Amino acid sequence: MLKPIMSFQILSTNKASNFKTTLFFPILISLVLVLSHGSITAADTTKIGAIIDVSSRIGKEQKVAMEIAAQNFNNASTKHKLALYFQNPGRGALQAAYAAEELIKEKQVQVLVGMETWHEAALIAEIGNKTQVPVLSFTAAATTPPLASIRWPYLVQIATNASEQVNCIASILSSYKWKRVVAIYEDDVSGSDSGILALLSEALQNSHVEIEHRLIFPPFSSMSHPEAFVHKEVTKLLQKQSRVFVVLQSSLSLATHLFREAKELGLVGKDSVWIITETVSSLLDSVNTSVISSMQGALGIDQAYFPDKSKSFVDFKDKFQRIFRVEYPEEENFYPGIYALRAYDSIITIAQAVQGLKRLNRTQEMLIDNILSSNFTGLSGDISFHEGQLSQIPTFRIVNVIGKKYSELGFWSSKFGFMEESGDGDGSESMEGWSNSVNWPGKLRDVPRGWAMPSLLTPMRIVVPGDTSFEKFVKVKWPGTSNDNFSGFCIDVFREAIKVLEKSYSLPYTFYPVNDSYDAFVESVINKTYEAVVGDLTILANRSKYVEFTQPFVESGLSMVVPAKSDEAKTFKFMKPFTKEMWTATGLVMIYTMLIVWVLEHQTNPEFRGPWKDQLSTALWFTFSSLFFAQREKIQSNYTKVVVVVWLFVVFVVTSSYTASLTSMLTLSRMQPTETDIELLRRSNAKVGCDGDSFVKDYLRNVLGFKEENIMDVGKQENYPEKFKSGNITAAFLELPYEKLLLEEHCDEYTATGPVYRFGGFGFAFQKGSPLARDFSEAILTILENGVLKDLEDKWFKLSPSCSYFNSTTRDANSLDLNRFWGLYLISGATSTLCFLCFLLHLLKKFCDSIRTNPGSMTPSRNSLWSKIVRFTRYFRSGVIRSPVRAPSIARSQVDEWSSAKWELVSPSEILDDHHLKGPRPREVQIPIRTGCFLSLDERPED
Repeated sequence: MLKPIMSFQILSTNKASNFKTTLFFPILISLVLVLSHGSITAADTTKIGAIIDVSSRIGKEQKVAMEIAAQNFNNASTKHKLALYFQNPGRGALQAAYAAEELIKEKQVQVLVGMETWHEAALIAEIGNKTQVPVLSFTAAATTPPLASIRWPYLVQIATNASEQVNCIASILSSYKWKRVVAIYEDDVSGSDSGILALLSEALQNSHVEIEHRLIFPPFSSMSHPEAFVHKEVTKLLQKQSRVFVVLQSSLSLATHLFREAKELGLVGKDSVWIITETVSSLLDSVNTSVISSMQGALGIDQAYFPDKSKSFVDFKDKFQRIFRVEYPEEENFYPGIYALRAYDSIITIAQAVQGLKRLNRTQEMLIDNILSSNFTGLSGDISFHEGQLSQIPTFRIVNVIGKKYSELGFWSSKFGFMEESGDGDGSESMEGWSNSVNWPGKLRDVPRGWAMPSLLTPMRIVVPGDTSFEKFVKVKWPGTSNDNFSGFCIDVFREAIKVLEKSYSLPYTFYPVNDSYDAFVESVINKTYEAVVGDLTILANRSKYVEFTQPFVESGLSMVVPAKSDEAKTFKFMKPFTKEMWTATGLVMIYTMLIVWVLEHQTNPEFRGPWKDQLSTALWFTFSSLFFAQREKIQSNYTKVVVVVWLFVVFVVTSSYTASLTSMLTLSRMQPTETDIELLRRSNAKVGCDGDSFVKDYLRNVLGFKEENIMDVGKQENYPEKFKSGNITAAFLELPYEKLLLEEHCDEYTATGPVYRFGGFGFAFQKGSPLARDFSEAILTILENGVLKDLEDKWFKLSPSCSYFNSTTRDANSLDLNRFWGLYLISGATSTLCFLCFLLHLLKKFCDSIRTNPGSMTPSRNSLWSKIVRFTRYFRSGVIRSPVRAPSIARSQVDEWSSAKWELVSPSEILDDHHLKGPRPREVQIPIRTGCFLSLDERPED
């Protein structure tokens, strides 16, 4: 028999609130209308089963919101009605599954909504598959299971998975460079929903953040003595270094106890950070002031929704507050949260899907298809589905708990990053810009370090090498019970860095001397026996994986030290400052300069004339004496002066470089290594020494390929000379700082040779993720820039006078090559060539002028090119041109005979004198005068 009351009235299995006297008359009126009109049948009513915990704050909000949604729909629709049946899921997923079966069998519900955990949703989805009943879940899996939409075709998740929220957490941690966190999580009853922890671990790994500790609570409802249990677990956090706590998932009851205990233990205070996720932050409006006070400074993340200005939200809020105040007067806050909005939207989704069905031939498959095809804007945001879950990318709101409530800092989305306003495309990857707006735990305005900082009661425990090979770096005066018993370069660097840091905060510490290997020191920091290592610790890649190193304060690298040998007996040592190419180029430039000087001075300078032997010897003597600035020959040509000035500058530079290089070689001649080839040492099975307490032994064996039996532990610094003299070792492999110390005291006995294998340098090591490493790095850079580190180096590594010159020069005095002087030689050669060309042009001009003034010098027999070159050469040698004329004893003839076999070279003046003495000139002799001195003679004209 049809119960028409179900078409209008929302019924609940909770007898305490089934019927209220205030609703009696509306029910009676509805019953009368149905009986009189007969327009509503059982087929028009859609029964919805809601599986929620109405005893919790979330369940109460969901119940009221669904009732309002159904009531609004029923009031607006005349053809379709909704009926709600509520069932408490009890404890665990099995009880929730039993409640679902009961609703389907006894109440014949057509849709199921609710479910607080993913495990409950998955079990009920299996039931929905069998009975073809759509299941709308308010929760989603932390990670979407593969093929979920195929495995559970009737499951619809009105939620998004936790990946976006976890990415938001990772972005916050990266913004402030917190490297270690403690994850806190409340498990569900079945203990199966831990996927969010795996998500967080993966997201933090991508951001280079480590989860130091996982604190997992059982369901709060399952605790027999919750206060004692929570206190015990929270106390364990005091032993952890990280002070960044992320509450991934928690019920409000557990969160209340958790923050209360943490505050009493001092974990919600200075240098602490608390981040709460949606399961807690979405309920901040509903908690009382005592709970809020214990959460002061926490950052909250919840899904943002922006319905405040819409009329539908205002109407819903007014109705929700009115009903919620009546039904649950014990609650202090009546404002609807995100859970209420999602519950409201779930009913609207079902209502719209039902409206889209035809009255005839409607099936459950059609209903689920209509639900999955939903596309509208609800109170919680856009409602549309993809593969069974909400398709929208959520935007999260970030809040800061302060005072009696909280303040809104801004928003975050995976697309835009951190935004001051939602939808603002101008986002940022970092949250640091909001730092001034955040009130951190302990009422701090500065960003917390997120680390358990040392105090007078718990000073920082620092392990120091108790017995080092080179005591200038670290020296312990036993028993080493006081920090004053420690000295050395590394200790002084640490103390100077402390002075810089103490301007910002105090940093009590205690040194602990330990006789062990350096790898053991690193291991003691990894296992948290100590908090730092201070000493001559080399930064290596495999160590950096497990500890946090500071900025290196000393350069490091592996070098080979061998005994030095003398090479003073080399006969041609004086040739070594220059390479063969350099000597050759110098000689060629000198010869070229000599030739140019001779050419320029030959015509006008008597000292460069005479027999060829004298000219050659003069030119050579002038050039070689210029090497020592001892030339005495006077030069007359201005061109020569330019050439000589440039040449003397070249000579000055070259001779100075030669002198410096030769001096260096003679000084360092005794420092030539006896062995230079590592490959030869390895093949000959030579014994090599190293510092047995360092990683060098492994490097020699694994990288350089020395056999284990050929590697000897030398130990102390003073043992190296003894091992070399006794022949126990042929070479020693030392890190650069150690090599510097050894050669400082024995610079005349040993030398470094071969390649240098670089490492990361010396640095201090802290626990992984410690912010102190970053602070110390900044302090080391400070003392490096202000000169304090240089003063410490001078204090501990001051060079002896006998070794100062050696250390100020390069290890190998290499010969100077042509690459360093080719530019100088090019300038000299170019200058000489340019002066020669100018001189040649000037000489050619004079030669042409002489031809013009002495036309008789051009004869038909001298018209060939070769003759012209010969005459120009003679002109260059003598500086004058002589004309060919007939001897006075030869009679004139009617026709001049230019082809006479006997000629005498006379000057033009002699020709004129002869003309006056001998009477009238011959009848006609024409010598053409041309503008060019090398042009051909015109043919003689006829009489």
